[in-house]
Amino acid sequence: MDYVKYALTGAMISALSASALAQTDPGVRGGAPGAGGFIDGLDRQSTAAAQDGKARFQEVDGVPDGLGPRFNADSCVACHSQPNVGGSSPPNNPLKAIAKANGATNTIPSFITDNGPVREARYISDGGVHALFVISGRSDAPGCSIAQPDFDNQVANHNVIFRIPTPVFGLGLVENTPDQYLIADAGAVGDKRNDFGIQGHFNYSGNDGTITRFGWKAQNKSLLMFAGEAYNVEIGVTNDLFPQERDYDADCQYNTLPEDGTDISQSGAQLFSSDVTMFAKFMQMTAPPTPVNGSNNGLQAFNNAGCNLCHIQNHTTGPSAISGLNKVTYSPFSDFQVHAMGQNLEDQISQGGAGGDEFRTAPLWGVGQRVFFLHDGRTTDLLDAIKQHASDGSEANQSIQKFNGLPRSQQQAILDFLRSL
Repeated sequence: MDYVKYALTGAMISALSASALAQTDPGVRGGAPGAGGFIDGLDRQSTAAAQDGKARFQEVDGVPDGLGPRFNADSCVACHSQPNVGGSSPPNNPLKAIAKANGATNTIPSFITDNGPVREARYISDGGVHALFVISGRSDAPGCSIAQPDFDNQVANHNVIFRIPTPVFGLGLVENTPDQYLIADAGAVGDKRNDFGIQGHFNYSGNDGTITRFGWKAQNKSLLMFAGEAYNVEIGVTNDLFPQERDYDADCQYNTLPEDGTDISQSGAQLFSSDVTMFAKFMQMTAPPTPVNGSNNGLQAFNNAGCNLCHIQNHTTGPSAISGLNKVTYSPFSDFQVHAMGQNLEDQISQGGAGGDEFRTAPLWGVGQRVFFLHDGRTTDLLDAIKQHASDGSEANQSIQKFNGLPRSQQQAILDFLRSL
């Protein structure tokens, strides 16, 4: 009996020892949100503009405000709320409640779950966003009877890919970084990239030939464009940048166009500015996420694995009239280039110069309080997200091999470091 007790105890100790050695994602960092404030040095007028933009970002739109006819959410904050206003997908999905608001008769798609990420759906066949919901049945949409897309059939035919919201914290710094600075920063690690088989390239605007840098494929040029497209595609509100309705059924159109525009009958900058203008001002003046004290060992191991060759730590902004954006060095951990990520992550959607397997290097600032990872939110496990970078055709393969070859203690140090950002 004593021998059996000893043997069981030894097995338990061995299991506990193995568990202690195994690297694990520490999980979403607790404590106060490390993001959501404004950049330093704002004057009174700039602060007022940022606060006004934040308030509009949180407003819930109904049909009289421009919601629909097809939409994914009824406010910006529904998608951008973790860990604070302007973040990414929250842990508790708000879309089911939004789908049924005001008597709407929407069916919840199978890929929208209570504890899953907020998702946008695109069809591979046409590359376009197909809105999840319609305003049919809502009390503020009398006479509208358009139907939702047949997502069940499209999912069965493997024609649907997903995108989750990208955080907007600190994006004014990114917008105010000159192209030549980004090119130089990527060039500075060019030799080391060659050793790792990393290439990457910037996505460029087809109009003016400059670097585009916002969105999963770096497809949007500016914060104003990012805001205007999202307002129209995600919420269905026509605006000065996207003035036409996306659904042509006249029975579902109730407002003059554009539904959000510059109101020249008003006086005062904030009073007559459009929502999309003020959304852009809010994003422009949000502060980057604030890290907690992290491990230098973790950062060193991160660099040893070659992660820093795409997730470049620091960039510097150009001149700006806003002091908090003027010649500031910031740490997004991204090169803002697009890279081939291989068969495992490809979505077969091309946007601008970004191909079907290419994605912008996701900025890692704020990752410590992020819930869902990768472009489609397929995992909540940071270690799993790292390992999914490796597949046939991925530029990250050699880096992941380096990561896998590190001692488990160093792999854990990387995970702990990332959760400190």
